[in-house]
Parts: sequence; C-alpha cells; structure tokens
Amino acid sequence: MRAEDRAALVRYRLEKAERTLHQAETLAMAGEWDGTVNRAYYAMFYAAEALLAHRGLGARRHTGVLVLVDRELVAQGLVTPEQAARLREAYRLRQRADYADEAPVTADRGQELLTAARSFVAAAVKAITGAGEVET
Repeated sequence: MRAEDRAALVRYRLEKAERTLHQAETLAMAGEWDGTVNRAYYAMFYAAEALLAHRGLGARRHTGVLVLVDRELVAQGLVTPEQAARLREAYRLRQRADYADEAPVTADRGQELLTAARSFVAAAVKAITGAGEVET
C-alpha cells in the first residue's frame, strides 16, 4: 500500500473511532447501556485498527485485532497493557450485550467502558498524530 493510501486509511479509521465514540456518549446520555457498550467497543476497535494500519498491520477478524494489539501495540508502547485488557473486556461485554439473553448492561459498567473507550481513542490519536504522519 502506498504511503498516502495508508495515511488516508489511518485518518479514516481515526475519524470513524471518534464518530463512534460520540455515538456511545449520546447513547449513554439516554441511558441506553447495551448500545453504549456496543459503540464504545467499536470506537476502541476502530482506533486499534488505525494504530495497526499506521504500523502497516491488519487483521481480518476482531480476535485477530485483539491478538495484534497485545503482540504489537503493547510491545511497542503505543497501548498500555491495561488499555489492551480493557479492549478485550469491551469485546466480551459487547458480545454479551448484543447476543446473550441476560440482564442488560448496568449504568456503572456502561460508564466504565465509556471511560475506557475515551482513553483508548485518545491514546490512539496521540500516538498517530504525535508521529507527524496523519492529521485528524
């Protein structure tokens, strides 16, 4: 992939992460916690994809992204081990909220995940824009 194409992809994914985070915040204000969890996870996922693309990496499946986050991004110091753990937690909680026949996500859990998503997206933006290659 050409450098300018990769930069455009990274920019698109960061913008998508930020838009999706805004959707999560809107759902949280409405008290829609299952939806908040879904959008918060996807904000983190798109930010992780942006970081991976920035490094010339990618995966076809969500679980592949999670593996690469641990193996590459944590190792390179772009994501903290705690942020990677929160991404994995968000993946599991999103799966439960979307597919399991269980009680809905609580406000406390939804807020925790939303806070984690804000941190993850901000870290991705900082890591990428701090490198001077992509502007959002």
